[in-house]
Amino acid sequence: MTRHLTRAFRVLPAAAVLAASAALAPAAVAAPTAPGPATRPAAVRLAAGPYERGPAPTEASITAERGPFAIEKIDVPAGSGTGFNRGTIYAPTDRGQGTFGAIAVSPGFVSPQALIDWYGPRLASQGFVVMTLETNSLFDVPAARGDQLLAALDYLTGESAAKDRIDASRLAVMGHSMGGGGTLEAVRKRTSLKAAVPLAPWDPGYDGKAVRTPTMVMGADNDFIAPAGTMAHAYYTGLTGVPEKAYLELRNAGHMAFNSPNATIAKYAIAWMKRFVDEDARYEQFLCPEPEPGTSIADYEGTCPTG
Repeated sequence: MTRHLTRAFRVLPAAAVLAASAALAPAAVAAPTAPGPATRPAAVRLAAGPYERGPAPTEASITAERGPFAIEKIDVPAGSGTGFNRGTIYAPTDRGQGTFGAIAVSPGFVSPQALIDWYGPRLASQGFVVMTLETNSLFDVPAARGDQLLAALDYLTGESAAKDRIDASRLAVMGHSMGGGGTLEAVRKRTSLKAAVPLAPWDPGYDGKAVRTPTMVMGADNDFIAPAGTMAHAYYTGLTGVPEKAYLELRNAGHMAFNSPNATIAKYAIAWMKRFVDEDARYEQFLCPEPEPGTSIADYEGTCPTG
């Protein structure tokens, strides 16, 4: 409770916020024991699902800079599709395991695609088709970024060079700052999306009661542009209709921490996408029991998905 009250004092006026933005394995049966953070009891392990892709995950594999899938990079020039500017697709080259889920990623206010480009190969090499976006304008508001994320998903499944590798029923969105706000807007508008990961989202006045998509909101304890207490955590709390949700707050991190490769961000984004886009219960070990605060995590809350 105290930590949430503390957040209330980390609020900047909206004008200052915008100005700052512009400046920028089964266990044997024995005596009952509590499962560790990377362990789940064998009794609740679900049968392999039809969308599981790749080998069973480990701490090393989920935090690695590259996953088990070889990938290719596909440029998407301006004018390739409607409703978005341009972007880059990262797609697994493997054609032997079936289709993959797809994820669209948006950058934040006055931020080019280059700042979120690292999510492309990081996620794709774990078994997703990923498109990172260059927004129509560097100044697009969250609602516009949400529309562009949805347009990118429509392009991916309908026109892109990777469309035959995508399962159009398993789509997700992700974004940073106003792109995180756009992520929240996208799942409010299209409830069929399977997962969302807004990163340090900025979207004043957002109402998430209509959202039905499993959502992991990430914030940062030293974020003075999109303060975690009044934005990321508040949005998490307001997601009252979702079947599953989680909140992760980075320790000793600011707003721009999400624009550089980070093992903690990648680990939990991958686990969330795998669990809800691929329905892969092997990744629940990273989400349940809920991670404890430590050197990289200041706070974690969630519904602890168990199938």
